[in-house]
Amino acid sequence: MEIKIHSVAIVKNTRKTPTDDYWEGVVSEIELADHIPTEAFNQISDFSHLEIIYYFNQVEDRDIVFSGRPRGNPAYPLVGIYGQRKKDRPNAIGLATVELLEHKGRTLKVKYLDAIDGTPVLDIKPVFKEFEPKGSLKQPSWVEDLMKNYWE
Repeated sequence: MEIKIHSVAIVKNTRKTPTDDYWEGVVSEIELADHIPTEAFNQISDFSHLEIIYYFNQVEDRDIVFSGRPRGNPAYPLVGIYGQRKKDRPNAIGLATVELLEHKGRTLKVKYLDAIDGTPVLDIKPVFKEFEPKGSLKQPSWVEDLMKNYWE
């Protein structure tokens, strides 16, 4: 089934290449696309966090993997694509929970968005605590090692 989606905004920041780690210092602006009215952001500053759904527009079909060792590290197990968060995915869709720092007109300023400059945004949703996970989170031990420098 073919699905048609159009970007609703664009990411602007200083990060120009899709590299891992050291994202905490990156502050991004999300600017609405021309065809989206400014009113789409009405009352958005009532929320502290947003979910940003974006498109990895630089992923090539030849780079898509369905299984592999995260970051190619031989110390990590062989993991299917749906057991990791790498960009080289069948539908090249990313998801990040960001902190909303500021809203001005057609622009949001956010932190903790791991998308590079020029990334198309597919959707923006406020974080409701009622949608957050119930109970404690479980993850394999290699994830903590993988993420140790991601948000520095």
